[in-house]
Amino acid sequence: MKRLVSSDPGFAKAFARLVADRRDVDDDVSRDVRRILERVRTEGDDALIDYTKRFDHWDLVSDGDWRIDAQACEAAYHALDGTLRDALETAAERVRAYHAAQLPERRDYRDDAGVRLGAIWRPVDAAGLYVPGGRAAYPSSLLMNAIPAKVAGVGRLAVVTPTPRGVVNPLVLAAAHIAGVDEIWRIGGAQAVAALAYGTDRIAPVDVVTGPGNAWVAEAKRQLYGTVGIDMVAGPSEILVIADGLNDPGFIAADLLSQAEHDPVAQSILITDNAEFADRVADRVGVELAQLSTRKVAEQSWKDHGVIIEVASLDEASALANALAAEHVELAVADPEPFLESIRHAGSVFIGRNSPEAIGDYVAGPNHVLPTGRRARFASGLSVLDFMKRTSFIELDDDALAAIGPAAVALAEAEGLPAHARSVSIRLDRRKGN
Repeated sequence: MKRLVSSDPGFAKAFARLVADRRDVDDDVSRDVRRILERVRTEGDDALIDYTKRFDHWDLVSDGDWRIDAQACEAAYHALDGTLRDALETAAERVRAYHAAQLPERRDYRDDAGVRLGAIWRPVDAAGLYVPGGRAAYPSSLLMNAIPAKVAGVGRLAVVTPTPRGVVNPLVLAAAHIAGVDEIWRIGGAQAVAALAYGTDRIAPVDVVTGPGNAWVAEAKRQLYGTVGIDMVAGPSEILVIADGLNDPGFIAADLLSQAEHDPVAQSILITDNAEFADRVADRVGVELAQLSTRKVAEQSWKDHGVIIEVASLDEASALANALAAEHVELAVADPEPFLESIRHAGSVFIGRNSPEAIGDYVAGPNHVLPTGRRARFASGLSVLDFMKRTSFIELDDDALAAIGPAAVALAEAEGLPAHARSVSIRLDRRKGN
């Protein structure tokens, strides 16, 4: 764990290195993914059979179906413990309500020149969702991806998920039932993203691919952007906690570890103006780690990428937070509202001492698919808009064309595009009787 003090002479350089640190894909992954994508594009299902047998030890030909049917999802839902089933339903209801409020309205109006203008929002025809398998098989991620797609009105929702040695996570199947997923395919990795983007004999292509995954999945989405739309290129998870000395150090330590346990390259950062409190949090992290079943991962993350930053005043915190542009930002301070206004770059903000980031991962309502790796400077979390596109429309009558047409002619001629100019001027001339 690194310890930085803003008053130290070397702080600016050390902080700049922290901001510039990249924990994302390397060149080897990029090359591997490029080969996988090309093979799926040219070989289709045969490539998927080979990769699934090699990486997941599941033979799509002899071991069973390519797909998991709706009946299996419904059975998994009904087999759940009642408390867990209610928790999934609560999460789904809250996520659905929050995203329903995001639906954009159609615009249709005439401006002062008499031109009719507007835009129609429509869902994409089909969306593909990547759901990790194994250790990172999270039903919450399926809900966070599938529900906005359904709220947007997507007609076909296809899930791809690896099932190592045929093992299926029943919680993921139950979540798929709640969300109304249409298809679930037993494939994973970069090859699954390629199948969704290109299509194969068995799997129809989609228009948008979303969902978390490992470095190969993230790189596949990056390389396939343009063939399909994507939500974002997500890197390792991260949390920034801004805390004064009045917090319970155990609470803050638990919050920091809530992201560290995701991945050995996840990052947890604390900014505080109280050196004694920083010491107590650091000590408490050790205590909390000893109790975690995910200790090995969380401890590696904290050791390699954890940071505590001591500042003379929390007035310094917003500028540091904006430079970091973290995925999650907690404001565990006495007066969080000024920070909410001054922190411009963050995926999601958790306000006050009683709003741990983990609530946002499950039941708060806003999406937990958020920009990482400083991408919060220009990107937002997943929303219904990621599954929709806007079509603008324009209508002019004779008077409207006469009002704005000459300006279009002048600009077209200035750009050296005479056909553009004539397509407008010929109409204007006819109106004048020429």
